[in-house]
Amino acid sequence: MATGRAATERQVIRVSGDGAREFLHDLVTSDVAGLAAGQARYGALLTPQGKYLADFIMLGEAQAVLIDVAATQAPALSQRLGMYRLRRKLTIEDAGLAVLQIWGEGAEGAAHGAAHGLKQGADQGAGALAVADPRHTALGWRVYGSGAALPPDVTDAPRAAWDALRIAAGAPEPEAELTPDSYILEYGFERLNGIDFRKGCYVGQEIIARMKHKTDLRKGLVRVRLTGEAPAPGTAILTEGGKPAGVLGAAAGGEALAHLRFDRADGPMTAGDAVVTRI
Repeated sequence: MATGRAATERQVIRVSGDGAREFLHDLVTSDVAGLAAGQARYGALLTPQGKYLADFIMLGEAQAVLIDVAATQAPALSQRLGMYRLRRKLTIEDAGLAVLQIWGEGAEGAAHGAAHGLKQGADQGAGALAVADPRHTALGWRVYGSGAALPPDVTDAPRAAWDALRIAAGAPEPEAELTPDSYILEYGFERLNGIDFRKGCYVGQEIIARMKHKTDLRKGLVRVRLTGEAPAPGTAILTEGGKPAGVLGAAAGGEALAHLRFDRADGPMTAGDAVVTRI
């Protein structure tokens, strides 16, 4: 049986109007110009200095693009997109759609079933959509709809189950791992299909291209094993000798994500009272 949850920490923004795809394509790290209706892509918006502002899943509609983003980031993202809009005749608004995450055995059928059920509702048909998570196959499917609820054949899971799933897939999330100081190449965005190096320019592109082609990454996001009680995300990780080795992210099931300095991550480390070992 598939497992799922209502991702109440997510919000969906709709960017609509003539040239919506081209507008976003010029700003974000992934290819939006070729985003077909019903297709999903992962990407991010960066500062001109190449640092992280927000990451999101984009979904193609016939005349618009939906942006599935952390609810805590949605207001600032809408404001930033509005700043870049200038005189373009585009509408940037809350789409009013809920997000379901469904994974495990039978997830694809369950997701399409959930979307089909929403389309049968009197007021819920327009936005009902099921797409595979574009970051990693293990992350399953996402369903979008007005007032979306898990179908009865999907086991309702707590947030910790989702965290365990994304930790195993190496998929970071804002606040827990991603911060305004993050460079997305260090957080696995290339592996997670969040950067297209063949597209043209976007905000921060020169920095990302330089990091890709002219430097070796000395830090990055990795999975670690925790022995002992997991401290809060953001806790400093120290080497046996007390030197800073990185920062701990979210933890679930005895594992966590951590942003580490590779030259200091070979031996046992500590975060609070927990022992940290790179997997």
